[in-house]
Amino acid sequence: MKLTITLVGKHRRYRRSISVRTLVSLTVLSSLFMLVSSRSTESVSENLARVKLAQQATSKEQAELDALKLQTQAQLQVLAVHLATLQAQVSQLDEQGNFIAEELGMKAADLEVFKPDISPKDPIDDPLMQQIAVMQQSLDSKTQQLNMLESLVRGHHIQLQSQLSGRPVGSGWLSSYYGMRADPFTDKPAMHQGVDFAGASGDDVVATAAGIVTWAGTRHGYGELVEIEHGNGLITRYGHNRTLNVSIGDIVTKGQVIAEMGNTGRSTGAHVHYEVIRGGQQIDPLPFVYPK
Repeated sequence: MKLTITLVGKHRRYRRSISVRTLVSLTVLSSLFMLVSSRSTESVSENLARVKLAQQATSKEQAELDALKLQTQAQLQVLAVHLATLQAQVSQLDEQGNFIAEELGMKAADLEVFKPDISPKDPIDDPLMQQIAVMQQSLDSKTQQLNMLESLVRGHHIQLQSQLSGRPVGSGWLSSYYGMRADPFTDKPAMHQGVDFAGASGDDVVATAAGIVTWAGTRHGYGELVEIEHGNGLITRYGHNRTLNVSIGDIVTKGQVIAEMGNTGRSTGAHVHYEVIRGGQQIDPLPFVYPK
């Protein structure tokens, strides 16, 4: 079967015969060509879009990687500074510990008794973090060590402060001993229940141990008197003062100036009359003034 196509123009006529099979074949080929052309264009566009998206994702990941790198470097710098600070603190605590140990008459090796284990409690993979962990534990150890030493020092100082010893004057000389002597007013034998230190009026009178002031004022025979209770049944008295620097209830430390030497009361010259009382009885102060 054939199909005839006739085209008529102004001056020409064109006629073409074509079989139906040929027409169908041409139609199919034309459709396939249009379909393939359309698919190829879409495929290229999609590929270009994918490439562009991949490039954008790569740029974003690179930016994030750069930011992470800067952040990591900053964190490492902070950790390095922290580590240096810890090292400085440990060195400072070492110096303080050695100084306190020397005050207590201890040697550096003696401090090892107070040194706890500073091995890391939990395993850490990062070397810098492990070093910081060890340094932090070392710092904690040194702090505990220093606290123990300070406790010993406080106890040591309290013991030294409460220990009765030394002269009751800043300057002067021992002018009269404890015991029987001629009374300076009657020239008759009398019991002298303390020791006298002579000096210049206004010289410092100092406490021979820490304690609580239980009397500060005038008392018959003593003139201006300071009395201090030291505990353990010990009391000291400082008589014939010109002026008093303390009041009843004051807490005084060893060596603190409590009065000025004078000539008040039953006295023949500027001096301090010093007594030591144990269990309510006056005893010879000389062993406390010059302990062996």
